[in-house]
Amino acid sequence: MIQAYTESNFKAYLSTEDNRIDTSVDKRQIRFLVKLINDMDGSIDYVYPAEVINNRFTEMTFTYESDALTVNMFDGEVHLLPSGYWKYEVYEVSWIGTVTLSVEAAPSTETDVITPIGDDIGVVQGLVTKGKLYLAEKDGTEQVQYKQHPEPSGTNYIYYGQ
Repeated sequence: MIQAYTESNFKAYLSTEDNRIDTSVDKRQIRFLVKLINDMDGSIDYVYPAEVINNRFTEMTFTYESDALTVNMFDGEVHLLPSGYWKYEVYEVSWIGTVTLSVEAAPSTETDVITPIGDDIGVVQGLVTKGKLYLAEKDGTEQVQYKQHPEPSGTNYIYYGQ
């Protein structure tokens, strides 16, 4: 499970190499398309996080973008709201030639096929891993906030009928 806070950058460490699909290309020719699905309202966000592929895991960095209208999925930017549980699915995308994260060269969804097909066009190979993301509210931004009052110095009784 990934744990993160709203309005913050976060990292995820996921096992990807043991489920790798396209082993014919070097790991430098692989990127991961992450699909984030909100459990509450069903909204879907896609992102190519900044990544470092290690032997046993991949470190993915997600960058928070405060303006939902300017989110660039190819730069690892997300605008995840509301807080709560999200499902994530990680898809392997591979290139034979030059890796370019752009609308013209990288699929935007797991079913996207870019034509004309070429060495410099990414191809979704399949689902590598999936799981849950818990997005907690950042301190001070909770929807329900409680104000603590000091304990009374005397008794705190309510008398009736006097």
